[in-house]
Amino acid sequence: MWRILRPALTLSVLYSLSTGPASAREEPRLRVMQTDNYVQVDSDFLQARVTKKGYVSGTAAGSFLDKKTGARDVGFGLHIMDFLLAPGWRDDDYSRDRKVHGDLPKHYVEGPQICTQAKELKPDVIESKDFVAIRLRYRFHKPGAGFKPGSTWEQTLVFQPGVRYVLSSERITSVNEVDDLFYRIDMPGHIKHKGGDTFTQLYLSYLDKPIPASAFEKDFGPDEKYLYQRGKGKVPRRMIRAYQVRVDGKPGPWLAGMTLDASEVSEAWCHQRGYVCFIEELHGKKVKAGESFGAAYVVGWFEDIKEMEKVYDRYAGAHTIEVGEGTFRLK
Repeated sequence: MWRILRPALTLSVLYSLSTGPASAREEPRLRVMQTDNYVQVDSDFLQARVTKKGYVSGTAAGSFLDKKTGARDVGFGLHIMDFLLAPGWRDDDYSRDRKVHGDLPKHYVEGPQICTQAKELKPDVIESKDFVAIRLRYRFHKPGAGFKPGSTWEQTLVFQPGVRYVLSSERITSVNEVDDLFYRIDMPGHIKHKGGDTFTQLYLSYLDKPIPASAFEKDFGPDEKYLYQRGKGKVPRRMIRAYQVRVDGKPGPWLAGMTLDASEVSEAWCHQRGYVCFIEELHGKKVKAGESFGAAYVVGWFEDIKEMEKVYDRYAGAHTIEVGEGTFRLK
């Protein structure tokens, strides 16, 4: 049985995770299949693929299967990585189209955009009796004006039996000193739809109530509706962003992305641009050359908001995942 450090506690107390009642605690087998193009992980509750070539980082579009209900993600993938940014317009190719990026001046620090332009990542797969971890790495090589190339990004995904979610994290080490450095991800992931045909409603923990799919019938910019900015109001207790998928045309489970330290999120968008764009930006602080930073997440399927909150509170405060020989922990 693996053990996990619960970061919310001051003392270093370790807890075991059981995957069912005493009569059913024989751990289901985790299965890993590799091809030239992807790694596929199967547990008793989930199936997902991590792509090696093409559109990379996170889990591949449509591959995140909830075996309990048959639901799948309906976007371009989950926990997808983009690039490094800083505030303010510059003469670069960062789009100033208000329906795409709003009136939110930003410029590139380092790229390229990993998901669309890295083209190939070589995952490390760590298999244990009780979990499978997949680690992806990339070195940025396309700096913005005045910056150096060479910052590194590392993403870790952990699959376990007995749960309908994965744990994930990323770690970025900057080669530049930047007064206000942040990075962009899709969290949990964008939503492809036509008139709300793939989901019923959407939940943002920093708003009062869920938003119906009908609110996304027409395009609008990221700063027109539902924009979260740290510093404009109280940091929420939880940072949960989720959507309820349709299964056979009926309301199904919720697919949630939870950032386990809400204070790490500097800005979060949820706007319509032909699809629901679920962008999250993190860190947004002064960074020295050689400094590392990142965040940790839960991404997965849930029956309702109360279940999301319960799981969130279990892992709240974590920033990274450490994987050792036969063990891992959030810290």
